[in-house]
Amino acid sequence: QVQLVDSGGGLVQAGGSLRLSCAASDDTFSMYDMAWFRQAPGKERDFVARISWNGLSIYYADSVKGRFTVSRDNAKNTVSLQMNGLKPEDTGVYYCAAGRPRTGLAATPSDYNFWGQGTQVTVDS
Repeated sequence: QVQLVDSGGGLVQAGGSLRLSCAASDDTFSMYDMAWFRQAPGKERDFVARISWNGLSIYYADSVKGRFTVSRDNAKNTVSLQMNGLKPEDTGVYYCAAGRPRTGLAATPSDYNFWGQGTQVTVDS
């Protein structure tokens, strides 16, 4: 099974930018759709973005459209989330996730089989 390691979180002022990365342990990475979720304290894990195994299908939560960009590099077994225009409500632990390819949005945690350990993003107002 693929192992995922998230990185890139930190503390940033509102309006700032961060780039999160997720590195996979092996080349099976290219077989999986990848997604980013986030979880604020006391709240459920929410969908942020998804990219299909071949990079051709991309979806975003309405709350991040126009500010966040998801991308992947199958040659390097990595997926990234560029976050611009950060807001305090973007604060949370961000997780990358890998799941079997499927059609549709696949925006629930149960759609994904493997998870990174999470990286904390804090946006200070």
